[in-house]
Order: sequence, then C-alpha cells, then structure tokens
Amino acid sequence: MAAGLFRAEMSMLSSTLARTYSIPFRKTLISFDSRIAMQRNSLPRTRHSRVASLSSSSPSHSRNFPVPGVEDVFVGYLFGRKKATEVAHVVWEQVIQKGDMVIDATCGNGNDTLAMLKMVTDDSDYFGGCVYAMDVQKDAIESTSSLLNQTLGSKEKERVKLFNMCHSKMEEIVPENSSVRMVAFNLGYLPGGNKSIITVSNTTVLALTAAERILMPGGLISLVVYIGHPGGREELEVVEAFGSSLPVSDWVCCKLQMLNRPLAPVLVFMFKREK
Repeated sequence: MAAGLFRAEMSMLSSTLARTYSIPFRKTLISFDSRIAMQRNSLPRTRHSRVASLSSSSPSHSRNFPVPGVEDVFVGYLFGRKKATEVAHVVWEQVIQKGDMVIDATCGNGNDTLAMLKMVTDDSDYFGGCVYAMDVQKDAIESTSSLLNQTLGSKEKERVKLFNMCHSKMEEIVPENSSVRMVAFNLGYLPGGNKSIITVSNTTVLALTAAERILMPGGLISLVVYIGHPGGREELEVVEAFGSSLPVSDWVCCKLQMLNRPLAPVLVFMFKREK
C-alpha cells in the first residue's frame, strides 16, 4: 500500500514537472513513470531502445536523458536503502548545468559542497562554474576546507568560495545581479558537532526569502530538513509555509516524507518555473 501511494505521488509530481520543464526533461519524467508502471505489473525491467537513445537538444538541459540511477535512488529511498541526501543529489543533477553558480547555504562537513562542484565544473575548466559555500559555524568551514584540500587540486579549489556567516546573508556573498541556479540547505545541526547549535526558523525564513530573490528561472531551492531535535519540527513548518505561499504560476513545490518514521529527515524541493 505504501509503495502504491509513493508511486502515485511520484506520478503526480512527474506530471506537474513535465508541464514546467523542457521537452527532454518531460521525456525523462514520462520514462520514469512508465518504468514504475512496468514494475507495478511485474514486468521485466528492460530499457527500450527508443528511451535509451533520447538526448537533449535544449541549451538548458544539455546532458543525456534519461539520467542513469534516478529510479534506483528514488525506489531505494522508498525501501529505506538510500539516504535523503542521495535523493537530493539526483534531483540536483536534473537542474544544475556546467558553468552554473550555486550556493551551499549550510555547508556542514563539505560533502554537498564537493558534490555541487563536480556538477558545475569539469576537468577542462572550460565552463567556469562556481560554488558559494557558507556556514555559521567556524568548525563547519574548517571541515569543508579540509575535505576540499584532501580531494581537489588548486584550480578546482578556486571554484569554491567559503564564508563563515549565516545563510540569511547569502545575498551579500554573490556578485550583484548574479544568476544562481540552485540554493541548497541542510537544516538542523552540524553532524558530529555541537548539537545545541542549530539552524533556527527566523533566520531560515530570511534565507529562503533571499534565495527566492536571487534564483534564476529554471532554478531550484533544495532542503533536507532534520526534525529529530528540539526546534526541528517548527523549522519544517516554517519551510512548508514558505513553499505553500509561493505562487503556483511561478513555482512547483513538493515534499517527500516518511509516514511511519516521524523523526526521519524531510525533503523539500522548490522549482522556479522557466519563463
């Protein structure tokens, strides 16, 4: 029953996004729905040559479609084998392009920052993408910096800008009139850090408002909201209220939440429609 509900919600989300994005992306979502239907009817999971050969001719989505692994991650999340952050990364890959400017508004230990950098740059350094990573905790900035130093070369590290400041001040760190493709949040406390230092509702709503202002059409606000600590559920309610207030003519907002795991992190995505 839970699997059926999940598939129905995914089908509804796919239909909504298909009306919003480019033709290749619509084909991806249609393909995703069709393969879920195949699983429901106990048919073999085969990849049809027509679907496998789809590729994007749109300048806004230049990678091949469908994106490998999308189904596996979503279905893995459904059955408890994939983390919320893994789902978030797959969604990012549908939106982020080489050369984009993105913001990691709560960089934590740097894993999301590193994932974003790989999405906006390549080995040739031709595209010139950039990641602006920020965190209010100095320990988080040091952890992120350490991870980048261990993983990246000097040229790659130049594409990441680190800021020890509150996410509500993100407009202060990006160049004026910048086009930001994505702003991502992990709301809660620093993993392995001081659990008494958490993101809070009043600064989070300011950060979301700032993200709304600087996000380009076709961009994404992505949130993984951790609710197992005091204040976490209240922060989720603020996020939900913010997403619910965005006009449907300009935004597509959705939430993924485990029904029988009340303390599991909640995924929230806010897509800004392309004009």
